[in-house]
Amino acid sequence: MDYDIAIIGAGPAGLSFACSLRDSGLNIVIIEKLSRKELADPPVDGRDIALTHLSRKLMQQHGSWQQVGDDNISPIQRAEVIDGDSPYTLSFNTPDDGTDALGFLISNHLIRKAIFAKFETLQNVTLMDEQEVTLMDEQEVTAVNTNDDCGTILLASGETLTASLVIAADTRFSSTRRQMGISTDSHDFGRTAIVGWMEHELSHEHTAFECFHYGRTLAILPMPGNISSAVITVPSNQANEVLSMGDEAFNADIEQRLHGRLGKMKQVGQRYSYPLVGVHANRFVTNRFALIGDAAVGMHPVTAHGFNLGLSGQDLLATEILGAQAKGEDIWNPALLQRYQQHHMLATRPLYHGTNAIVGLFTNDSFPVTLLRSAALRLSNNLPPVKWAIQQKLMAKNHLKNFLPPFFGK
Repeated sequence: MDYDIAIIGAGPAGLSFACSLRDSGLNIVIIEKLSRKELADPPVDGRDIALTHLSRKLMQQHGSWQQVGDDNISPIQRAEVIDGDSPYTLSFNTPDDGTDALGFLISNHLIRKAIFAKFETLQNVTLMDEQEVTLMDEQEVTAVNTNDDCGTILLASGETLTASLVIAADTRFSSTRRQMGISTDSHDFGRTAIVGWMEHELSHEHTAFECFHYGRTLAILPMPGNISSAVITVPSNQANEVLSMGDEAFNADIEQRLHGRLGKMKQVGQRYSYPLVGVHANRFVTNRFALIGDAAVGMHPVTAHGFNLGLSGQDLLATEILGAQAKGEDIWNPALLQRYQQHHMLATRPLYHGTNAIVGLFTNDSFPVTLLRSAALRLSNNLPPVKWAIQQKLMAKNHLKNFLPPFFGK
C-alpha cells in the first residue's frame, strides 16, 4: 500500500482525525483541494461555532485548543429562548456544580487555523517508528473505489494512490460518498442563514439568545468584548431583502427583534449568507471506507451540534482503530467499522431528525403551532428533569448516547 489511511478533506474533522492517530504508527495522507496557504490562514466567513465540553476536551487533547488563545474564546454562561413578542423566556444557566460554562463560542476561521497549526507539527514528521503524516494540497479526487484488497484513489493529476482504509471528510455534499454508493437523507429547509457581527451598547454578560419571530429566527451569540454574532434565518426568497438592507435599518431591526436587551446595536464587518440544507448518510461505512464530519452528518445549526458531532465522530472512529491496533487486528476490519457506525448512528440520527422537527415547530407560524411551541417552552422551563436533560445535551460533556434536543444555538 502507498498508505495505511487516506483522508479526503482537510477540514476540522479530517485534520482532527489525523491528530487523533498521532501516536498510532500509521502512515497517513490527507488529500485537499485548497492550498496549504489557505488552510493555514483561512478567511473570515462570518460563522461562529458553539463548542461543547466534549469538543473542548478533544481539542485540548490534540493541542489545537491551546492554539486558539484565550482572548478568542467566549464562554456561554446563560441562554434564553424568546418566542415571538411574548415576554416569557425559556432560560438556561451554567449549573452550580463546578462547570465553567454551557459552551464556548469561537469563530470558525480561528478554529480551522488552530487545528491546522497543530496538524502542521505532525505532517511529514516521523512520530513513532516509521509513521508519517502527509498533506497533499491543491489536489482534487476524481474517483474512489475499494475492493477486498485496498482502496484506490484517482487524482485529477492522473496520480493513483492506494490505502488500506479510505476516509471521506470532504463536505455534506460529498462526491466521494456518492461514488461509494452511500445514499443520504437530505432536507432542504428552503431557508438561508445570514450571519455577521454586531457591536452593542450593553454587555451581553455571556448570554446567548434565540429569538423565534414570525417568518424568521434570530440567534445572538456572545463573542469577546461587546460584540455578538448574529444569525438570522429567513425563507430563501427573502434573503436578498435582508442582505441589501441599509446599515441603519438593519441595526434597528436587530435591536427591535431582541427587544432592546443589548441597547443600541451596530453592524461590524460584512454580512454572509449560507443556504440551509441538512444531510444524514444512511450508513457511515462500507468495505474499507468510512465517513466522518459533514460527509457523515450535516446539521441545521439551531441545535448547535453539527460541528461538534464532526469532532465526536472522528474520535469514535480513531478510538476504534487504536483499539484494534492494540489487539493486533486490521484497521479496516468490517467489525471495527460497524462498531463505529453503530455508535455514531446512535448519537446522530435522533439529533438529526429531532433538529428537523424543532425547525419545523419554530418556523411554522400557524396559530395552532404557535400555541404548541409556547406550551413546549413553558413545559421545558417548569419541569426540572426535562430542563436538566436539555441542558446536559446542550453542554455534551461526553459522547452523545441518548437524545433530548436543546433549543438554541449556532
